[in-house]
Formats: sequence, structure tokens, C-alpha cells
Amino acid sequence: MTPHENLLARPTLLPEDPGATALTAGESPDLVAATHPASCLAWAMLAEGALADGQSVAGYAYARTGYHRGLDALRRAGWKGSGPVPWSHEPNRGFLRALHALARAASAIGEDDEAARCGHLLADSDPEAARALGG
Repeated sequence: MTPHENLLARPTLLPEDPGATALTAGESPDLVAATHPASCLAWAMLAEGALADGQSVAGYAYARTGYHRGLDALRRAGWKGSGPVPWSHEPNRGFLRALHALARAASAIGEDDEAARCGHLLADSDPEAARALGG
């Protein structure tokens, strides 16, 4: 058990991501983020793309936006700052991917404390998410 894990907390399950249908239909993440700015998944995909292209600062900005949109959604869903955010619940994946991308981007720009904090939050949210995303 990690120090932040709360075994009594109920899992937080987000509603469907507002951009998921458009992304599944093949719309570009930048168009989806512009038309559905609350879409964590769109911001996470933008961050992942920027990081894959070596654009660490852009990746950081996209990931941070997705992370904060996700925190807003989690709080609306009853999350109190800790507790499970299951990877198995598809709508949670946008937030978890944005969090993972933020950890990677923070590491790439030398913000090691932020990278570690995000890595711990990802593992505390759901160890399966950390495994699925590679860390």
C-alpha cells in the first residue's frame, strides 16, 4: 500500500469524455480540443503527439491543460484528492493519460519534483494505469 492510498475510498468514475466520440470518429485532437475544451482525452493525445515529436514544452502545456481539466471533472464526480481512479473505466483514461504525459514532459524539461509527484499520483490512482502507460 502506498502512503496516499485510501482503501476506504470508492473509485471515482468519470462520465464520458466530451470529445471521445469525435476522436473515435477520426477527428484530429486539435480540432476536438478547440470544440470540446473539457476533453481530457484530446489534450492527452495532443501532449503525447508533441512529446513524440520532441516538443517538450508544448507537450507540457497540453498535458497540464488535460490534467487540470481532469482534476475539475474528478472533483465534480466526488473525488477528494485521493483514492482510486480506475484505468478499467474508459472515461478515466483521458485524465490518466494526461497525468502520465505531464510526468514525462516535466521530466523532459527538468522539473523533477513535478515529474515524481505526477508519477506517484498515477500509481496511487491505479497501478494498472501506470503499468499500461509504461510508468
